[in-house]
Amino acid sequence: MTQIDRTSRLPFLPLTRRQALMSAGAGFGYLAFRGLAAQAAALESGTAPKFDNPLAAKKPPFPAKAKRVIFLFMQGGPSHVDTFDYKPKLQQAAGQAGEKGRLLPSSFNFQRYGHNGLYVSDLYPNVARHADELCMINSMHTDNPAHPQATIQLHTGSAQFVRPSVGAWVLYGLGTTNQNLPGYITINPPAGLGGAQNYGSAFLPATYQGTRLEGNGAMSDINPIMPAKLQRRQLDLLQAMNRDAENASGSPDQIEGVIQSYELGFRMQSAVPELLDISKETAATKALYGIGDGKSDTFGRQCLMARRFAQAGVRFIEVCYTGWDTHNNLHQRMTANAAGTDKPIAGLLADLKSHGLLNDTLVIWGGEFGRTPTSQGADGRNHNNRGYSMWMAGGGAKPCIHGKTDDFGAAAVESPVHVHDLHATTLALLGLDPENLTYKYAGRDFRLIDVKGHVVKEIIA
Repeated sequence: MTQIDRTSRLPFLPLTRRQALMSAGAGFGYLAFRGLAAQAAALESGTAPKFDNPLAAKKPPFPAKAKRVIFLFMQGGPSHVDTFDYKPKLQQAAGQAGEKGRLLPSSFNFQRYGHNGLYVSDLYPNVARHADELCMINSMHTDNPAHPQATIQLHTGSAQFVRPSVGAWVLYGLGTTNQNLPGYITINPPAGLGGAQNYGSAFLPATYQGTRLEGNGAMSDINPIMPAKLQRRQLDLLQAMNRDAENASGSPDQIEGVIQSYELGFRMQSAVPELLDISKETAATKALYGIGDGKSDTFGRQCLMARRFAQAGVRFIEVCYTGWDTHNNLHQRMTANAAGTDKPIAGLLADLKSHGLLNDTLVIWGGEFGRTPTSQGADGRNHNNRGYSMWMAGGGAKPCIHGKTDDFGAAAVESPVHVHDLHATTLALLGLDPENLTYKYAGRDFRLIDVKGHVVKEIIA
């Protein structure tokens, strides 16, 4: 039966189910606001259950020296014997037979810097000025000399199985202090070598996976031609349907992650454009990062964004620089790579320090492995997973030189540090217990370090 509007005396047309949902969408925004307001009050009072907000900031179980991590990933395996691991005997034994070929001396000069007498080659003169802030680990080793497996193990702890990434574990353990930004951002991650697995959440809830930014970090709106209020109504309708799907029996676990990602994406529209806009940074700051220099401009912009994200409360930030796989043209390619990264890295350290962020920001530099002391062809080095260099700065890492490789740089021989140990130490600096940060999946408790990693206490300040 058709109803009559008493005011206009016009008949009401029957509503379809789609029209009813669209009309009801206007109220979802109010309900969402009401829920968020109640959630904020509960979080402030400490009465909110953990599942209310999986990304809410959590207090670490132990005193934390670092609040966040910036990982500068040098994809391809930078040569340690040409950068930070000086080997005088390698220079003297040029051309002699080594373990797997002819020994190839470094073509770069080394000098000692800082109170600890840290050796740095002339590839990194700007980073060398921060020698007294570097925790140089010259005894790193990992399980596999192949790029894909070593890269995945560096990022997840396992090359054999799909496991959550380091950033996902950190976000799971600590949450984030900025609800309008992702807690975990990866800038320019390598396209291959495991792809999204390197910043994925695996069996952890999808909300802990990394958010990928390409190039200089440009991001587009969800729908740039639609006003924000209309986008909100559109999203409310979509989320209502997602919730219905989530509540249905047999629904996939990923739906909650989809819901959270849509909400985060909407909130990011107001926060991210301002963060990515570096036009208000001073000319001196841009020059500090090498922005404007054709060699270092791109990586400099990415490192500056890393500082801005860190300042805004992002918990884990990775910036990737590719091209370190120097099987040939070693001198030329190492020179180019260093020219592209030296100023940006030094600028990042200096800028973090000037903003009072370096003390509680753990900066990690390194690749998936190093290079051999023997030659490959006329001017190249092969993969070396048995001994190489990585360094830390800030965030409670002790300025020192830890461990060493043999006389030629072929293998770690003193105080070796495995990738598992690096992960355990990173978690410990963040105030997390690497042995008790677990997640139950498939009937057993999993953790980042599995049963192998140990905290390297000697490198903690």
